Amino acid sequence: MSYLTKEKKANIFAEFGGNAANTGSIEGQIALLTERISSISKHLQANKKDFSTHRGLMQMVGKRKRLLTYMSKHNLTGYRQLIEKLGIRK
Repeated sequence: MSYLTKEKKANIFAEFGGNAANTGSIEGQIALLTERISSISKHLQANKKDFSTHRGLMQMVGKRKRLLTYMSKHNLTGYRQLIEKLGIRK
């Protein structure tokens, strides 16, 4: 499983949050969770019986869902742009 390096996190926050130091932005947090979810999903495809990682994945998916719900209520246009950019919803 590949972990996110400082540089990769900084790039994600720079692209989605405005700058690398803006780690509290909703867009940056959602993008970071999406990156972690995709890497853990790949790990679980190879390790089907890793149930503790599966639980962590479900927690991350729930957190991302809550953040997306918050964003859709407070900034609908930004929400639509973000889900299109990340390719989350169909």
